[in-house]
Amino acid sequence: MLANYEEKLSEIKTEIIAIGAGLLKANEMIIEGLINCDESHLVTAKSYIVNVSNIVKEIDNNIITTLALHSPEAKDLRRMVSYFKITNEFLRASSNTRNFIKGFIQECESVDPKIINDYAIPMQKSTVEAIKYSVDMLSIDCVDEIQECFNKVVIAENKTDDLYELIETELFLQKTKEEEFVKYHKLLVILRRSEKIADRAMSIASLLLYANNGGEIHRA
Repeated sequence: MLANYEEKLSEIKTEIIAIGAGLLKANEMIIEGLINCDESHLVTAKSYIVNVSNIVKEIDNNIITTLALHSPEAKDLRRMVSYFKITNEFLRASSNTRNFIKGFIQECESVDPKIINDYAIPMQKSTVEAIKYSVDMLSIDCVDEIQECFNKVVIAENKTDDLYELIETELFLQKTKEEEFVKYHKLLVILRRSEKIADRAMSIASLLLYANNGGEIHRA
């Protein structure tokens, strides 16, 4: 039974890593799409997060079945519970990614290229870093390496927050006419999605830190 449990645990982890890899690739492709407002790259980005909702349902059912059949304890139980929560975080991150793509396809050509180059692209690069290091944590067993990756996620997520605050201040200071305010408010809503994706990566990293180290869950 132990061998069977380890096989199910490995299967679940592999499926979760696959979702994370798709999310990472989608957000990396977004960076390419933001350069020169290349819609083809933005459309391609969506292909990496197709059908995530159904995949998550299958993984969650697999987790529930495994918990019921094997009743894991201590660290194994923490890991399974964390995986159950992590799938929801990936689902939310994928939804935010789709909305980010949709927003930029609609508005990219009307946005000042300087805003994209100075803020949107650096924000997205930090978001990608946060996703990357949180996904890396899924494949690491060493406690020190897990902590190191977690710290990198914190840095990347904080940078995304800082850049969003900077662009928010910049836009509100420069644009005072009503029609300009409406346009740039739309841009802020879109960029907020990138920040939320980084937040979800932070939550995933916190859950993985808890799964491996125990203690309290570090929340984003």
